[in-house]
Amino acid sequence: MPADTYRPTRADLAAARDRTIPDVIAEDLRVMFCGINPSLYSGATGHHFARPGNRFWPALHRAGFTPRQLHPSEQDELLRYGLGVTNLLRRATARADELTNDELREGSQRLASLVRRYRPRAVAVVGVTAYRSAFDRPRAVVGQQPEDIEDAVLWVLPNPSGLNAHYQLPDLAAEFGALREHVG
Repeated sequence: MPADTYRPTRADLAAARDRTIPDVIAEDLRVMFCGINPSLYSGATGHHFARPGNRFWPALHRAGFTPRQLHPSEQDELLRYGLGVTNLLRRATARADELTNDELREGSQRLASLVRRYRPRAVAVVGVTAYRSAFDRPRAVVGQQPEDIEDAVLWVLPNPSGLNAHYQLPDLAAEFGALREHVG
């Protein structure tokens, strides 16, 4: 793990509001992971799922997608493993509940456009509540969805935020692992 020691100050976090971070995507990925939107911490650091306590990187590794746990500052390494990451919405906020349902639905259209352009084999939306709003699927559950997005398998994973008490790290890793088994 790199010695990335940058820790944003409160002023850095406040300045990160509405900041965007670049997607880490390429053509023909095995899986394009799609978060809800960047946190202020991610906005300040420029790295996806960067907030300490977020369990995306440990779950990804424990599920077997990566040979070791990557640090958020190593996000570009995902491409070596046929993985990528984007968000439904690009702007950083303190909390996901600051987003409107209309914004989330617009985000689903943005995601569909990315999928058409980059043609991943699977898309994994990370956060079932946001998925339900963005895709107008109020009864959706975690796992493979009955419909695809463009020509990609559509999967929903639990939100890896440390605030999601419904899923502990072993449970998250198991859900990520089910997707990994499906995509090979």
